[in-house]
Amino acid sequence: MMDTKIRHASREDVEVCGEICYRAFCELADQHNFPHEFPNLEAAHGVVRSMISNPGIYGIVAEMNGRTASSNFMDERSAIAGIGPISVDPEVQNSGAGRMMMQHVLDRVVANRMPGVRLVQTAYHNRSLSLYAKLGFEIREPLSVMVGSPIKQSIAGYQARAATDADLEACNRLCVVVHGHDPAGELREAIKEGTANVVEHLGRITGYASAIGYAGHAVGESNEELKALISAAPEFLGCGPLIPSRNGELLRWCYSKGLRLMQQMTLMSVGLYNEPRFPFIPSIIY
Repeated sequence: MMDTKIRHASREDVEVCGEICYRAFCELADQHNFPHEFPNLEAAHGVVRSMISNPGIYGIVAEMNGRTASSNFMDERSAIAGIGPISVDPEVQNSGAGRMMMQHVLDRVVANRMPGVRLVQTAYHNRSLSLYAKLGFEIREPLSVMVGSPIKQSIAGYQARAATDADLEACNRLCVVVHGHDPAGELREAIKEGTANVVEHLGRITGYASAIGYAGHAVGESNEELKALISAAPEFLGCGPLIPSRNGELLRWCYSKGLRLMQQMTLMSVGLYNEPRFPFIPSIIY
């Protein structure tokens, strides 16, 4: 780790950090004979660009001997922070850069008195799970990444529609009931970007999704709300939804609609974590 420096990520880092992120994730998937999570380099550039350009997301870059070697991001738009994606140049894997980047953001969580932080880890990557466990993360939920074509159907009695600013308070209340905290910052942006939907049942909002896919999370009073949200999604943003594997009913329903399992992932957390009271779908960082 000689001459390793951590600095804030800037727009000038998009190209090189996007390329490192793409190569790191693709080479790891190839080593384990799994599909690539990024379909192409442009997709990785898009993710990194969106992270760096969002003022609510803290981004850092590690330079080793003056060369960009790693990047990491932490979503700070809500009370509970979300880490990822973290990527290390395959040429310097196992150098300690990843651990340094993780410790840096965890120190920031403590310094800023955030009640908790989460991440989603690729289950076949044993080294990352071991690192996160050593850093204090607890395993909370096994997740099944479901992929396939959008279902574009409706669920009787559960009306899905686009969310508006007027729905924000009701959605936040629902998330507090499910998780014990709200994602107001992320959800507000999702409504503005047009990816958020709500579900109405018997005249009231009983579920919502900031998006369906890697980029979005969802909660509902029952599985029917989640089925309605998945069914209504015009597209899956970054692979498909991260279905909690313990929710057998929802998992079997996804299979019945033609979705298939891509890989397993693991939801991990440090600090505040409330066992969800109702069905939920996490995002890749929340």
